[in-house]
Amino acid sequence: MPRILSALISGLIFGAGIAISGMINPAKVLNFFDIAGSWDPSLAFVMGGALAVTAVGYFLVLKRAAPVFEPKFYLPTRKDLDLPLLAGSATFGIGWGIAGFCPGGAVPAIGLMKAEAFIFVAAMVGGIALARLIRRATSAKTASKHA
Repeated sequence: MPRILSALISGLIFGAGIAISGMINPAKVLNFFDIAGSWDPSLAFVMGGALAVTAVGYFLVLKRAAPVFEPKFYLPTRKDLDLPLLAGSATFGIGWGIAGFCPGGAVPAIGLMKAEAFIFVAAMVGGIALARLIRRATSAKTASKHA
């Protein structure tokens, strides 16, 4: 139960930060990408603030022997760039540039009953399901070739 409560509190703080910063407004995000037009640099400040908080958090937390609610830290070990990572990153960036939403902004926007957020999240869930189907199909194909 403490783990769930910790995740809930973290999510609420994150969502509140996204909402307060205005990043649940797709126009604000899209204006960041409109360098030649009505450019709005606030997204850069939000990202910079998040990076600073994360850096300090990692510095302090990783000094501990283990997390509070887990027996050990689960940190990424892979350092290579593969096709799924590159394709996923490109898809994320293109979707963000088209819709003005990323998952971090869309989920809090659902709480405000924004129709475009519902559409984005539905498309995101559909994309995740499609990616899983493709991954299973390619894994099965690879496994049958090596059998």
